[in-house]
Amino acid sequence: MSKISIIIPVYYNSDTLEDLYNDMKAKIFDRLGDFEIVMVDDGSGDDSWEIMNRLRAQDDRIKCVKLSRNFGEHAALLAGFSVCTGDCAVTKQADLQEDSELILEMYESWKRGNKVVLAARESRKENPVKVFLANRYYGIVRKMVNKNMPAGGCDCYLIDRKAIEVLKLMDEKNSSLTLQVMWLGFQTDVIYFVRKDREKGKSRWTLGKKIKLAMDSVLSFSYAPLRMMMGVGVTFNVVALILLISVLVEKFTRGVPIDGWASIMCVLLCGLGLIMMMLGIIGEYIWRALDASRKRPPFIIDEVKERETGTRPRELQEYSDEKKV
Repeated sequence: MSKISIIIPVYYNSDTLEDLYNDMKAKIFDRLGDFEIVMVDDGSGDDSWEIMNRLRAQDDRIKCVKLSRNFGEHAALLAGFSVCTGDCAVTKQADLQEDSELILEMYESWKRGNKVVLAARESRKENPVKVFLANRYYGIVRKMVNKNMPAGGCDCYLIDRKAIEVLKLMDEKNSSLTLQVMWLGFQTDVIYFVRKDREKGKSRWTLGKKIKLAMDSVLSFSYAPLRMMMGVGVTFNVVALILLISVLVEKFTRGVPIDGWASIMCVLLCGLGLIMMMLGIIGEYIWRALDASRKRPPFIIDEVKERETGTRPRELQEYSDEKKV
């Protein structure tokens, strides 16, 4: 029988973890067959790690992974993929905003031969401002990065073991894991669901993190910003040439003096502002290349706890299992 791994990134989710486990236990455990749950503590500052281990003591199908510090959800999911043992793995948010039965639908789609199954939002019962900003982000992604991105976006997905192994080889930082999954090109299915509003806890998905995700998504998968810079430069040169010709024509045909310090300064400051913005875009690309060249691991696993084998430390570079002395 095929085995499925459920990867749950945990970051300040102490108030929802037990409810999440009970919800999955009531709705999907008896219908999944062989499965494991991999909970990854992404440097939470609350008692999430203690609750995770309390749940592990109750259910030996739970594996607890602790990262050395906060690396971000992208890295936490990669850490989960690196230790999971399933024939396929599905990601699950810990905020209770996706119905647990969605996992069953994705699992059935995988059994039909799809190696990637995306859970796309058909609608969202959330704050209108949050929905508006999310839709703008996914609109940018669809236009500039990947036209196959579902209009409502997706955070949860199921991937086959082949896809897991490829993701581990890619080892990318400052990127979007969802877009990496879509980039793989494996046979893909999309399942739609209604995203519920958050009832418990406080979201740690800040505006700064959202802006970084948008930048990472575009800069990691598209050179559209560089083409935009070229287009702006060409446009400004054409406009400047037209203005220069018109000024010279006015000077030699009508004797109009060439002056206007204020207008010249406005154009100069505008041009300098555009230059600085473009240098900033180039700097983002250069910084990402530098960060990738340093070969630092995208995550560091502090410990892995399983009921059968206890605590297993992980080597920082190769992430190979070792017996605890």
